[in-house]
Amino acid sequence: MGVRLGLARCRGIADKVGSHQGIAPTKAWLAPTTMPRMAIQNPTRKPLPIEVRGSASQPLGMSATQFLRDYWQKRPLLIRNAFPDFQAPIEPDDLAGLACEEGALARLIIHDEKRDRWTVKNGPFEEAEFGKTPKRDWTLLVQDVDKWDADVAALLDHFTFLPSWRLDDIMISYAEDGGGVGAHVDQYDVFLLQGIGERHWAISDDPDAPLDFRNDVELKQLQVFEPTHEWLLGPGDMLYLPPGVPHDGVAIGNCMTISIGMRAPSQAELTGDLADFLAERMPEELRYADPDLVPAKRAGEIDTAALNRLRQALPFAAALDRDLLADWFGRFITRYRNAQVAAAPPKATTEAAFDKALDGGATLVRHPYARIAWVKGKKEATLFVSGNAYECPAALAERLAAERELAFDRRPSAVEKQVLLTLVNDGQLGVRKGRRR
Repeated sequence: MGVRLGLARCRGIADKVGSHQGIAPTKAWLAPTTMPRMAIQNPTRKPLPIEVRGSASQPLGMSATQFLRDYWQKRPLLIRNAFPDFQAPIEPDDLAGLACEEGALARLIIHDEKRDRWTVKNGPFEEAEFGKTPKRDWTLLVQDVDKWDADVAALLDHFTFLPSWRLDDIMISYAEDGGGVGAHVDQYDVFLLQGIGERHWAISDDPDAPLDFRNDVELKQLQVFEPTHEWLLGPGDMLYLPPGVPHDGVAIGNCMTISIGMRAPSQAELTGDLADFLAERMPEELRYADPDLVPAKRAGEIDTAALNRLRQALPFAAALDRDLLADWFGRFITRYRNAQVAAAPPKATTEAAFDKALDGGATLVRHPYARIAWVKGKKEATLFVSGNAYECPAALAERLAAERELAFDRRPSAVEKQVLLTLVNDGQLGVRKGRRR
């Protein structure tokens, strides 16, 4: 593991290699539209310092217990001299070489400052790629460097106060002057250790800082960034950021930054994997059952009794509120074991054409593969058709579930017509011409 796997084949291009900006790993570069708020908490005693000085015996500038109590997932902290006389465990040449290796996760990010255009290139790279880079404003980021280099992996020994399963990877960047990735936030804790040169960091610890993202760049960049703190970090300085803290790092000259990132699976990932885990272990004969069933009062309705049976049948459904459970089940049960699905017609029906058809005595015919259910809400109902949900008057939802062909003695109300026209244009209902009344 101490062997650097042939990285030297890209030696000599270090002065043409770009940097890490404290950006999230690859999985966090492509942006959603918004981010959750950071978990900054107001202290109950005197204000806690945002900047401390570390030492060889206390890299955090305090005990691990105090750090976890006062800062971890609560507020940012700059630790000056966290690693005294720090020497980077990997040279820029080797980082460039690793970016050329098959299987390495690398990104090259170039910023055209005049036009505010950002270019993102994915590795592995050819050596010639580094010769095409501009003189400044670009960054090379390489993930999982600890998996390739034993000296880099040894940095993790300084973070044993955290559960090992919480540690994700060490990402390293090398940036030329002005290099960065723009203001952004991460959804996990990160320690940003300065390895070579200097980087200017700006952060915002404002709990109400705007978190909307630009939609004109591939990177996850904030539309608005108003820093509350700014620092210049040198080798051995380390910045800790909890999830959701807006930040921006810019290289001052050529610099290398080492990011020790944490694992923080989303609730969606946890829920999905747990569901798969449980499903694999459940015998086929365990099924939804309703031995207490009584005659249905309204066709197609998913009533309270059915939802209560679901809570008993599903291990974690008890934690879901009624509306969420009903919304999921309505979508699921109307697409379950459906051999085919209705296709939308090639040309949408206009409202005028729809009115004319109904005035001419047309009826609406349910598609043979359209499965329908509905659940009553506080005011109206939610109609489920082949896995899709539509807001719908309860009387119309019941009628759609009960009748395969609908005729109308009067023109539907505006709300009813909107639902029916949507179903027609989704292919769930067809218009059958009739005789003019």
